[in-house]
Amino acid sequence: MQIWKRISIALAMGVTLLATTGCGTISTLGKLEDGAGSEASRMWDRWVEGDGDIAVATTWEAKVKAGVSAKDVEEILKIVAVERNMRDVGVLPLSKELEARSGKKEKLLTVYSYCSPATARKMVDFSPHMSAYLPCRVSVVEHDDGSLWLYTLNMDMMVKMGRKLPSPLKEEAKAVRDTIWEMMQRASKGEF
Repeated sequence: MQIWKRISIALAMGVTLLATTGCGTISTLGKLEDGAGSEASRMWDRWVEGDGDIAVATTWEAKVKAGVSAKDVEEILKIVAVERNMRDVGVLPLSKELEARSGKKEKLLTVYSYCSPATARKMVDFSPHMSAYLPCRVSVVEHDDGSLWLYTLNMDMMVKMGRKLPSPLKEEAKAVRDTIWEMMQRASKGEF
């Protein structure tokens, strides 16, 4: 029953979209990366699973394995960045800032920023709106139960969902995507 409901909703949305936007939609579909529809469908599923929370739909998350410390996570992120030639462009220790302001202990919240300057420039030349996604970030968030989680933007949106990226930008963007994915996976598992 669930699958038929999803199919009905998707068809209704598709018909509505075509009826309201017509030829522009069809023209745009031809300019998208292969697999854009599949990625949009995955995002839609995550949006529904997240009760309409757009941040759930547009991000990746990974729970940090028990015994892996915040310091371990930070070190692994740095190691992967160096291995993959990404620049560490800043750390925003939000929980420390809040503690300094209030004098009270806060749950951990730290944002790490990374960038591949040459790829960033090419992406912004391709679409100035991409500048809003710069730099790439990995956040470490402590939940109420004390567990640590990692969050980052779903980089597949950039590589798979938009207009077709020209070569070599496409390969460079995929390399950045793969680096952020590797950071998340290795840090969450404590793999130095």
